[in-house]
Amino acid sequence: MAITLDIKQYMASKAEMVNKRLKELLVREDEYPQSVHKAMHYSLFAGGKRLRPALALASSEAVGADCAKAIDVACAIECIHTYSLIHDDLPAIDNDDLRRGAPTCHKAFGEAIAILAGDALLTTAFEIMAVINMPSRVFGGGLPSHVLSGGQTDNGRALQVISEIARAAGSVGMIGGQVVDIESEGKDISFPELEYMHIHKTGALMLASVRCGALMGGASDEDMIALTRYGEAVGLAFQIADDLLDVEGSQLAMGKHTGADRKKGKATYPAIMGVQESKRRATELADRAISSLEGFGNGAGALRSIAAYIVSRDR
Repeated sequence: MAITLDIKQYMASKAEMVNKRLKELLVREDEYPQSVHKAMHYSLFAGGKRLRPALALASSEAVGADCAKAIDVACAIECIHTYSLIHDDLPAIDNDDLRRGAPTCHKAFGEAIAILAGDALLTTAFEIMAVINMPSRVFGGGLPSHVLSGGQTDNGRALQVISEIARAAGSVGMIGGQVVDIESEGKDISFPELEYMHIHKTGALMLASVRCGALMGGASDEDMIALTRYGEAVGLAFQIADDLLDVEGSQLAMGKHTGADRKKGKATYPAIMGVQESKRRATELADRAISSLEGFGNGAGALRSIAAYIVSRDR
């Protein structure tokens, strides 16, 4: 399983593209009330990998489209991901004080503003997606400057994207997986419960990133079937790799405390299956993801490399 392009360069270029667009879309830091807007910017631009947006953009490329067609959806997904991190770090959930090498949002701004900043990022995501395909005449002369979108796409596809992302982020997706994570602390859980937690807590939004990027690129039904298999595999592989990094990773490289899962008695792949079996499973899933792209040409090269990168990364 080889990385077939300079994945670090690719990820950096896509992160730059996403960051530029996010700064255009987001309410300015100095807009009143400044405290919540500063907290939103603080967490959103704290140096994340932008993996989920990269998956959306790469999926659009894989079906032969200009990745710019998926840029606003990619930005919306990153807003949702960042909101989830802000809330996960709160004392009531994971009680973390370090994220991406800096104090977590609630440490920097207080718990109340952190909660509200997360809420605001979530609602911003749906504001961004709701106007992707809306002609300016609906607003009688132009969209607000911070939500203007570049291209036009089919309204039905845009609505499907909103529906899929909402479901992936909700109680039968990311939030549902997080609930199982919280309720499993300090308990012995079965392998199906562990897999449910991982698939939903992390995998659901990653699968939605893949599917929705492809939808914005005009994917066929056949494309969607293959890319769904890819997204399911990389989503689970990513969370297993994340579990392994908490055991073997470097705090300096990761920008957060390691060993926290064991201290909190969290159910993880290494805790239940062991480190070596977890590594084997993650590699198997990455290989499965790459195999699902056999019907695609060179346009899917980035997706193939991302799958390999997910299980070889050090942070």
